[in-house]
Amino acid sequence: MTGPAAAAGIPEAVHAAALCAATAAWLVLVGRGRPLRRALTLLSGGDEQSRARDGWGRARSRIEKRLRGRWEWLCLPVASAVAMLGQSVLPLIAGAVAVPVVRRWLRRRRSRKDEEARADGVVALCGALVGELRAGHEPGQALLVAVRSTQVLGEAGSRVSAAARFGGDVPKALVQAAGEPGLDGLAGVAACWRVAVGSGAGLATGLARLESALRAERRQSEELRAQLAGAWSTVAVLALLPALGTGLGAALGADPLRVLLHSTAGLVCLITGGLLEVCGLLWAARIVRAGEAG
Repeated sequence: MTGPAAAAGIPEAVHAAALCAATAAWLVLVGRGRPLRRALTLLSGGDEQSRARDGWGRARSRIEKRLRGRWEWLCLPVASAVAMLGQSVLPLIAGAVAVPVVRRWLRRRRSRKDEEARADGVVALCGALVGELRAGHEPGQALLVAVRSTQVLGEAGSRVSAAARFGGDVPKALVQAAGEPGLDGLAGVAACWRVAVGSGAGLATGLARLESALRAERRQSEELRAQLAGAWSTVAVLALLPALGTGLGAALGADPLRVLLHSTAGLVCLITGGLLEVCGLLWAARIVRAGEAG
């Protein structure tokens, strides 16, 4: 095939190659390995499958090691690919603007995970403290052992351990530690400690009840998060629909990037659609987060 027909087939080949490259990058960077292993099972067998899986695994681990904590910089190569396909600098500008936005989102996501890990650590601390008290240890010694065994309180754990070791105000140290994100359950430990010291009530019994309450609260939060996972998936699918529509148009030979990036009407549609996309994502995220808070 030569002449105009061959020239017309070049954009489709370029778009197909870019789509294949993006899919491969997604499998390596984001995928958990199961779809890739399934594909390798269908396409190869025996030693070839093992070598291919090991090669992909080494490549993915190498990329993850280099990008650990800096995933937002992937916006630049993606924007560069779109800029090369659309022959415009606008995607590069959008990619540069997206880097700090994605960084902030990733930091908030990591902070939420850290808070959840700390909340689970408080539950584990209560369980360890109850076990040490029922084993016959003194409250101060039991608290030292529990803090050392859980190792989730960080600097707050050092202050609590110092108060327990040197005869300081343990409830006050626990209340101060409870002010940190994810450690609010320590306020209950401080209340149990204060009541046990003031009235002689059993500290182990109160902490056991507190552990049950905190565990039930964590279980309820996990169930709510599981129920809202479908809503988050719907938000993600709706966010990807414009990109999928653009890719489908490119596959059909319509060249939507050239229309969007090199014409006045296309630029107006692109800016308007981008603003509507951002507003829709913020609105949907706010609805889902309101459900989580409730």
